[in-house]
Amino acid sequence: MPPGGVFDAAARRPLRGRTVAHETALLRAVYAGRADRPLWSDDQRLTRQGVQLAGILLSVDRYGLRASDYAAAQIAAQRGRLEAADARSAAQWLALDLMLSRAAIRLVSHLHFGRIDPRAAGFELGGRRGAFDVAATVDGLASGADVAAGLAAVEPHFYHYRLLETALARYRQLAADPGLTRLPPLPRRTLRLNDRYAGAAALRRLLSALGDLPAGSAQASSQSEILDAALVDALQRFQARNGLAADGALGTRTFAELATPLSQRVRQMELTLERWRWLPAFHAPPIIVNIPQFRLFAFPTVEDRVQGMLQMPVIVGQTYPRTRTPVFIGEMRYVIFRPFWDVPRSITLREMLPAIRRHADFLAKNHLELVRGESDTGAVVPPSPAAFAALAAGRLRLRQRPGEDNALGLVKFIFPNAHNVYMHSTPAHRLFLQSRRAFSHGCIRVADPVALARYVLRNGPGVWDDARIVAAMNGPDSTRVMLPSPIPVMILYGTAEATEAGPILFFEDIYGHDRKLAALLRE
Repeated sequence: MPPGGVFDAAARRPLRGRTVAHETALLRAVYAGRADRPLWSDDQRLTRQGVQLAGILLSVDRYGLRASDYAAAQIAAQRGRLEAADARSAAQWLALDLMLSRAAIRLVSHLHFGRIDPRAAGFELGGRRGAFDVAATVDGLASGADVAAGLAAVEPHFYHYRLLETALARYRQLAADPGLTRLPPLPRRTLRLNDRYAGAAALRRLLSALGDLPAGSAQASSQSEILDAALVDALQRFQARNGLAADGALGTRTFAELATPLSQRVRQMELTLERWRWLPAFHAPPIIVNIPQFRLFAFPTVEDRVQGMLQMPVIVGQTYPRTRTPVFIGEMRYVIFRPFWDVPRSITLREMLPAIRRHADFLAKNHLELVRGESDTGAVVPPSPAAFAALAAGRLRLRQRPGEDNALGLVKFIFPNAHNVYMHSTPAHRLFLQSRRAFSHGCIRVADPVALARYVLRNGPGVWDDARIVAAMNGPDSTRVMLPSPIPVMILYGTAEATEAGPILFFEDIYGHDRKLAALLRE
């Protein structure tokens, strides 16, 4: 243990920046049994590992972190003073050593667990808590061959996390030129192919820097004010990357995305990296829904690679606080073909009951019925003013019979959770044509229910090919099929994605979760 005076002084004057839980106790654990021997210095000079760590602390923006949280400048200044001084005491070097160790504790913790508890952001993800020894990891960094490699080992081992971390450096360079996104205003609401735009040259420069416009095309017409075919093609690529309708038209919404400062894109990437750090490792191939992307990914293995992955558009909850799709982790356990729709009580009271009382044929027209009890075999109660009063009081419930017009479509996928959220098909197929698909009351509507059923039932029981799935969806009865083993389901929220093909995708912060997380990180 370091001498009490030096150690206690360091404990009383913690480094500037974001601390971690039990930081001083972890610091004591790092030095337990070392007597007065420092970790990062030897003979009044930093070890090779100490030099590496000090350099990494100054460049933690590569991870999407802030150097000020690790007192990088404070440590660099103290190091400079000691290295320049003629008289340097062992106590002063030990104080610097303690500063480096405390910064290393923070960095290891933040890279492994994230800086914010996901529950503070309203996310129910479980996190990466568990058997991870921060103190032993810091000790290993001090004696290892490569500090950067040691830090990489504590980060999430997801391929797309690494891709996004790599892309962050490129976008940080682009953001250093704020003039890139300063475009002249549009002369009218929408510009199309062959229209004239005074900012066409600036637009080419931006799209070329972002990788949407090939370099040769940009140079060929760099000064033209015409939206030529190459520029329209580049706009389509940009629109596709940013969750817009890829029509190649330069309209107000596309212009707003183009004019978004690249520093904001950097922030989206940083916040998404933070959320990746909250996730547990995949122990079985998961199904992931990224809410602001309006997309589902069903993994063939535990590796997050595109090859063999089932992907499809989804519809998520509306942006009102009551109807947002929650962020959480569950386990899919069964599938119901031709399901009843048990109308949630909130929808019953706010939407259905007033219509039932106004229109005598509302129940019959929408294949709705009043039911006593919670099971599918509950007794159906004939409509009457008394029954409507019982429905309002919660003594009866409202459900919709299975069929083509059932709000859940012909199949639903159940992963039990406190939010009563599940995946299901839908009769409203036209909504999938929209680029922004926040239309539900919180549940997730899938574009290709047959493909998803084939995926979740691929291991039985029995052989579930398309023909059998379609037959079950259109059969006479409601049928529950239990899965042989649960499938992890992760309902996530990330507004940036680095793809294996190269393009970086950005999505609208439809629920304001980016704003909330940014505020938490500023506290």
